[in-house]
Amino acid sequence: MIIVTGGAGFIGSNLVAGLEAAVGGDIVVVDRLGSDEKWRNIAKRDLAAIVPPEDFFAFLDRHRGDVDTIFHLGAISATTERDADLIVRENITLPLRLWHWCAENRTRLIYASSAATYGDGEAGFDDDDSPDGLAVLRPMNAYGWSKHAFDRRAIRLAASGVHPPQWVGLKFFNVYGPNEYHKGTMKSVVAQITPKIVAGESAKLFTSHNPDYPDGGQLRDFVYVDDCVRVMLWLLEAEKVNGIFNLGTGSARSFADLARSVFAALGQEERIEFIEMPEAIRDRYQYFTQARMDRLREAGYPDQFTTLEEGVRRYVKGFLTSDDPYR
Repeated sequence: MIIVTGGAGFIGSNLVAGLEAAVGGDIVVVDRLGSDEKWRNIAKRDLAAIVPPEDFFAFLDRHRGDVDTIFHLGAISATTERDADLIVRENITLPLRLWHWCAENRTRLIYASSAATYGDGEAGFDDDDSPDGLAVLRPMNAYGWSKHAFDRRAIRLAASGVHPPQWVGLKFFNVYGPNEYHKGTMKSVVAQITPKIVAGESAKLFTSHNPDYPDGGQLRDFVYVDDCVRVMLWLLEAEKVNGIFNLGTGSARSFADLARSVFAALGQEERIEFIEMPEAIRDRYQYFTQARMDRLREAGYPDQFTTLEEGVRRYVKGFLTSDDPYR
């Protein structure tokens, strides 16, 4: 049995689809579906169970010995979330409890960390998972801090000998792709601007408040969700790989590049308009992210990552402008 927490979410539902195609067997989703269209993310899957998060540990205890691997992707993931107590419960306390359950029951654990742990990037984007390497990072929001706090605790526990038989933390960079539609304002820029461009509007990007970056020149490591799934499926095979790793492409691209890729995918001339960045995020805005991918390569990961232009083309043509945008 393989369990995916957050399995009806964006990255989780794509992973569930990948697991179904590549591995098969019993796949369990732990998530809340709510009252919107999030259920469509898993509507095409043949699942062994859908478990509400409040029943998760009771479910685990009933299935001791049956669970091979847990992908823990569920979290409070909004970088704008202000309820720090909620973030601590969901992003630190719960995964620590899960870590200990996996250690006790010899169950592999692969969990989501985040590029938000790097803060403004002043300390770089090197996924050095030593205590000293992690200590220099300064996240800029409560979400990034919570992921960083758990990473640091995981490293200490692993060093003490208390750890699952395989454990991996993945620092996801700017992931985009199908099944993110329920995320509202947290959707990727590709998903936000494509329907507006189709409707004849311009692509609206934030102005820059940093003199080192022009409007639209803010840089991100955009990674297509299929690449993230491939890495996680590879980790299932590479069961001796442990540690915390970046998951991006290793190449920073501008938001203007991203918008141009959408126009190219749609066969339209580019129309880009710049709007003021909201004051609420200006002092916590990342102007540059770029994953160092050396450690994942050194661990043996063999595949190439999808270029921005190709990833956007696949997403726009295969999903965002299709009759059925769900995977």
